[in-house]
Amino acid sequence: MTEPIPMSAAQMASFAARGFIRFDAIVPDAINQQFLADIGDASPEPDTPLGHYVNILQSSIIPLVEPGSPLDTAYPQDSAVAKLLDLPEVAGAIDSLVGLDCVVDHHFLHITFPPDYYPQDERQVAQATHQDSTIDPRQAFDVQLFYFPHDVTLEMGGTRFIPGTQYRIVSEAAISRYQNIRGQQHTVCPAGTVMFFHMGLWHGGGLNRSDQLRYMFKIRLCPTRRQHWTPPDEIEGMDGKQRPIFWTNGLPNPDHLASILTRPEKWFEADTGRLEYINRVRFWRYITQDENFDADYWVTRIENEYA
Repeated sequence: MTEPIPMSAAQMASFAARGFIRFDAIVPDAINQQFLADIGDASPEPDTPLGHYVNILQSSIIPLVEPGSPLDTAYPQDSAVAKLLDLPEVAGAIDSLVGLDCVVDHHFLHITFPPDYYPQDERQVAQATHQDSTIDPRQAFDVQLFYFPHDVTLEMGGTRFIPGTQYRIVSEAAISRYQNIRGQQHTVCPAGTVMFFHMGLWHGGGLNRSDQLRYMFKIRLCPTRRQHWTPPDEIEGMDGKQRPIFWTNGLPNPDHLASILTRPEKWFEADTGRLEYINRVRFWRYITQDENFDADYWVTRIENEYA
């Protein structure tokens, strides 16, 4: 196995705030092509979506994996998936977030289909916006690895997601009616792109308006121990010293840790969005095991209850 490259302090802060980390085109084309070959014919004649899934499940050599299988033994060493997981950036992100001794919850090949795959009497629709962790209120968290083995254009219906929603636990169906939320992103990326989502990030598959199939392979990973990440470097603000707020001597440093953890998303309300700053600080405390850390005093100011 190659030496993992751990997530930097800035990367982890961004993940704490936004719920995802993205690595564009880090998978070599040879692995991408092997993966497409492993799943079967990547360019079949148009069929129904269900028919295509049946064909792919029969032709694919991607292994069946029992829930709870250790990640390091779940995939044959010479498989495209194993080679993907062995990339230094991928292995480093897995180690930083859930540990290399994590287990596989499940994997699945998500496909968005072009219009030609739908019968004339069947309406083509995008996947509803949803959250995968509806029954999962714990502080420990799983991650979902999203792998895009080929170029994804806007027309192909790349994964839609809303940054910063990972701490807003909802009933999955409660947000299904919302297809356009301020600040949402659509995954448009080159081949070999890998993204890691916090399990709670709101997302959904887009509508494929192209003439090509769009593939995305997902692996959900679960930790088997108390999650802890040791920062390999530092950024300003990691010493825990509180900076002046509101009345300051100028614009704050945008790369300061507190700036990253208190950067609002477009969907935030003016005041109640600040609840997310508290959630982010608590996540940072959890992942670093530093119970005294704070960003701009958001958590400390609500902890001052005395007997």
